[in-house]
Parts: sequence; C-alpha cells; structure tokens
Amino acid sequence: MAYARPSPIAELIKEVKEDSSGWINENRLVRHHFKWQEGYGAFSHSKSQVQRVIRYIQEQETHHAKVSFLEEYVDMLKKFGVEYDERYIFRVLE
Repeated sequence: MAYARPSPIAELIKEVKEDSSGWINENRLVRHHFKWQEGYGAFSHSKSQVQRVIRYIQEQETHHAKVSFLEEYVDMLKKFGVEYDERYIFRVLE
C-alpha cells in the first residue's frame, strides 16, 4: 500500500505545534498541560498582497473587536469554497 507524503505545510505546522507546545509546557505558561487541538487551516496570498496582509495583522485587535476570529475563519472557508466539517472547526474554550 502506498502512503501519501505529508505536504511541506503539514510538516511545518506539525513542527510549529510540537515546538511551541513543548516551549509553553517547559516554561509553565499555563496551569495545565498545553496541547494544540487537532487540525489547522492554512491560507496563502500572492506577493502583491503582502502589504495588505501586514496591515491586517497590525489591525487584528481592532478588527476582531467587531468580527470574531471564528466568524472570519468560517467566512473565509466559504468564500474560497473550502469544504469543512463543523466537528473540526476550533471551539472557544469555556
């Protein structure tokens, strides 16, 4: 049986999650053991949009005071025709 090789983005996300959760736990930045939830979303933009992305990041706090990250994320999935399962959309911790 042949297995698909993980994409470079999947490998990057795996490494970022492993390293960051290790660092968070080693430095005891949260009371309980920190673990990322499964899955991730990755979106890209063309080079011509870099300044727009930078501006978005700089203005995130103000922007998300009006529109939650969850609402924006689901809107992006719909806008770009990405199929998704509600079970795998992140949930706000209670």
